[in-house]
Amino acid sequence: MMKGQIMDFNDHWKFLLSGESSLEKMSVDDTHWRMMDLPHDWSVEFPFDEDLGEGCTGYLPGGIGWYRKHFMTPEDSDPCSVLLNFDGIYNHATIFVNGQEVTHRPYGYVPITINVTDYLRPQGEDNVIAVRVDHSRYADSRWYTGSGIYRKVKMMVVEPLYIPFGGTYVTTPVIDHDQATVHVDVTVANDAAHDSTFKMVHEIMDPHGKKIAEVNGTFHVPHESQKNIAMDITVTSPLLWDVLKPNVYQITTSLYKDADKIQSYTTSFGIRSIRFDVNEGFFINGTNRLIKGVCLHHDGGIVGAAVPMGVWERRLKKLMEGGCNAIRCAHNPPSEEFLDLCDRLGLLVQNEFFDEWDNPKDKRLNTYERHDDYISRGYAEDFQKWAEKDLHDIMIRDRNHPCIIQWSIGNEIEWPYAPVIKATGYFDADASGNYFWTQPPYGPEKIKERYQQLSKETYTIEKTAQKLSDWTKALDTTRPVIANCILPSGSHAAGATDAMDMVGYSYRRIMYDFLHEAYPDKIMMGTENLGQWHEWKAVLDRPFISGIYIWTGIDYLGESHNAWPKKSTHSGLLNLAGFEKPSYHMMKSLWLEEPVIAIYTQKASNSIFKPNASGVLEDTTQGGWEQRLWYWHTTNPYWNYTEGEETVVEVYTNCQEVELFLNDTSLGRKALEAFDDHIMKWAVPFSSGQLTAVGYNDKGPSTDTSLITTGDITGIELLMDKDVIHANKEDVVHVTAQLVDGQHHPIRCREAVIDFHVEGDCRILGVDNGYYASTQNFQSTQINTHEGRCLMLLQAQDIKGLVRITASSQGITSSVADLHIQ
Repeated sequence: MMKGQIMDFNDHWKFLLSGESSLEKMSVDDTHWRMMDLPHDWSVEFPFDEDLGEGCTGYLPGGIGWYRKHFMTPEDSDPCSVLLNFDGIYNHATIFVNGQEVTHRPYGYVPITINVTDYLRPQGEDNVIAVRVDHSRYADSRWYTGSGIYRKVKMMVVEPLYIPFGGTYVTTPVIDHDQATVHVDVTVANDAAHDSTFKMVHEIMDPHGKKIAEVNGTFHVPHESQKNIAMDITVTSPLLWDVLKPNVYQITTSLYKDADKIQSYTTSFGIRSIRFDVNEGFFINGTNRLIKGVCLHHDGGIVGAAVPMGVWERRLKKLMEGGCNAIRCAHNPPSEEFLDLCDRLGLLVQNEFFDEWDNPKDKRLNTYERHDDYISRGYAEDFQKWAEKDLHDIMIRDRNHPCIIQWSIGNEIEWPYAPVIKATGYFDADASGNYFWTQPPYGPEKIKERYQQLSKETYTIEKTAQKLSDWTKALDTTRPVIANCILPSGSHAAGATDAMDMVGYSYRRIMYDFLHEAYPDKIMMGTENLGQWHEWKAVLDRPFISGIYIWTGIDYLGESHNAWPKKSTHSGLLNLAGFEKPSYHMMKSLWLEEPVIAIYTQKASNSIFKPNASGVLEDTTQGGWEQRLWYWHTTNPYWNYTEGEETVVEVYTNCQEVELFLNDTSLGRKALEAFDDHIMKWAVPFSSGQLTAVGYNDKGPSTDTSLITTGDITGIELLMDKDVIHANKEDVVHVTAQLVDGQHHPIRCREAVIDFHVEGDCRILGVDNGYYASTQNFQSTQINTHEGRCLMLLQAQDIKGLVRITASSQGITSSVADLHIQ
């Protein structure tokens, strides 16, 4: 271990799932404990179980787990300070070193940094760090959480004079075309018993790795204290960080004593400006830009909460291909790695701190705020004691990321505050839609009067909002404070929004005009929205709305309200396996300028569209397209029906006109503007062959797509997202098995059981077909397809070589896919 370096601390841990309470001791025999590398989520390793789990957390168990790691006290390290940083442990983590308790942290999404110097044994001797993770409250969330040390761990061995984890804060207060001012504020800790004088040097590297600026100075820190030291650095001809233009700089801060470098600490940052305008929306680097965002929970499907960055990279790039430019991290802070990835990709991020404040939410059924049993007790029980510390630690870690444009202090904060709900007049508010489509029965003054009469609780929504906002602004004022409001008329009237720089509205697009008129000085946007045309149309019609975050970008485990076997919520644009859904193509057609076209079909008897007296297809659902909720209506990605059977063909596009062909015969050319719901429709008697949609714009044919009637299953095609990865125990490969017919056309209307076979040194992380109601075990090499395909996830180990992959089903075997690990 080299002094002054941050080191990976994830290898060679031991794990035991046990409720025994005394496994922290040095003397414990852990010889037979399971060896593993972190990150790790033990819940996702279990089968889905209706009896042992709860739908809110995905029918997977919790429990109590122990982690242990042996390590030597660094040689030649006297004097030194040794710090450990855990990026996330779910949850109720108690950390011991050599049998002594160092800390306890209940929140499962907070980075935990500990100084273990005083707990270590003499140089060269063995130490044991033990972590007890108590997730016996396995229904303590409204979504899947995972269990264990599910994010990365780092160690830093430094001189007693050092920059701690999160010890730098970089801002860019002045930016113009010719130059930018980079302001860096550094916390220097001195653990020694004597004062220290030292030299600090800042070096800035541009996005291409070239050194472009340097400043230095000499400073003094008293013994056993910390000091903040601020310096400004000028960067000429700055390359701005922007959406899809991720220019990331690095500043390396080095400490010197007596000409010896004792530490180098590197911080990534971006040079960019953001502004939200009450009438004109969002600006980045002076350019007005719509936020085309999605909400994401933190699970990665197959891998649960311990998500390799390769999984997130594939998912985020697919969302970006669909026009997405922003992520709302719902409803908790993400990992540090996730934010690093968003920095590199050029994605905007809303970082959200909490889902619960003073009062608990019901975990099993939203809005029915029952809370009565041990297993469902969540963060509300710890909020009063830990919220300030947790918020502080999250922001110290995250505030240098250029991707972050908003700090969200809470999600749907009104539900647990009964006076707010009652004051609005929505006495029977429920998720079936009445508060989605109707204005509040009272005006702002009436709601405020009612709230003042009703509010007699120990903790009020407005005081808590102000407290959280104050804590946030004490650490960063370069981004606005926001919260996601499900009953914003109540939050406004109660004064909770007074604490916010802007207000996010959850499924309340019906109230944009009402609230903009009532509160003309308050910036607003949609922060939880349906993946439907009516939500985006509301933004396009209102310049004062900055954009939306769709619920959700990707299906996620949990929030299944006792609806076994439904293990996940399927509101995503992508399913659990990262495969595209119809709503993905709809939003892609709305969010991209380049031509987009996609075809889906349905039996006429099962379609929501029925012909009227004139033969025109009309929406038969209540409220029609203007009141569509989370789930896209049922359609099929294939052209396989009974000859002559009546079907409805749907085309999602941004082309001005589309002509539909069946076997080279035109079925008519139609204009997109004729369809209020933005879905082009044809009634078509089925005939096997090829169904083709050709899109036209002002300059002629621009794009086309086809569906082809497929035959029997005769083969399996393997598709990999990459065929070369590194032997670093991190890189992953997604292997898709697609059923095909004799003409090698993908089959989407038939299913089969797929067996994967892997030869070579790699780790099989699991399999999935993406279907929200599939309860097949992720930890397997066998899976039933859904819509003709499935996914296997592989991860590199530390051995280079060739990995050969095949798949088989009922006597049919795929060709070999070769993966090279270098």
